Amino acid sequence: MSRPGRAFHYDRVQRGFHWLMAALIVVALALGIYAAWQVPGTSPRREILDIHKSIGLTVLLLLPLRFVYRLVAGEPAYRAPPSRHAHIAATLAHLTLYALMLLLPVSGYVYSAAGGYGLPWFGVFSFPRLVPVDKALSQAGYGAHYWIAWGLGIVLGLHVLAVAWHAWIRRDEVMGRMWPARGDASV
Repeated sequence: MSRPGRAFHYDRVQRGFHWLMAALIVVALALGIYAAWQVPGTSPRREILDIHKSIGLTVLLLLPLRFVYRLVAGEPAYRAPPSRHAHIAATLAHLTLYALMLLLPVSGYVYSAAGGYGLPWFGVFSFPRLVPVDKALSQAGYGAHYWIAWGLGIVLGLHVLAVAWHAWIRRDEVMGRMWPARGDASV
């Protein structure tokens, strides 16, 4: 049973992080796929990859802020708690998403930095190169980046399917937890 004034939705900051990072990740993935079909070393591939890298590095910078805020703010209560197995599955899925959100930009950084490529941030500045220029390391970074991107795409697809399942099949509150609540003081 719910208590008056108890929040059953994520707060504005958590929702902001979620939707901002979701948009950034989807755009970065789309740009990466599009760039892969362009001729290497040509325009618009270079410009697309500069934006792709800028977005990826933005995600990398936002991730620890999001993670720490999540630890501090916690998770809102459920009106009807999920089963133990569903809760474990959701926790594992979220930890997997966090790991992939970390590993994907790190592997992209290693690929670019070790390959001697630029590390721009929207043309404002360039990130420092923290790894030596090394062809083998760059190729390893590329391979990791490629497969982690596929992994993230698959996990995101499963995440969206799980949300749809909760919204349209189970008709429970899971999807609504990431939307503002009407009349809820936590929004």
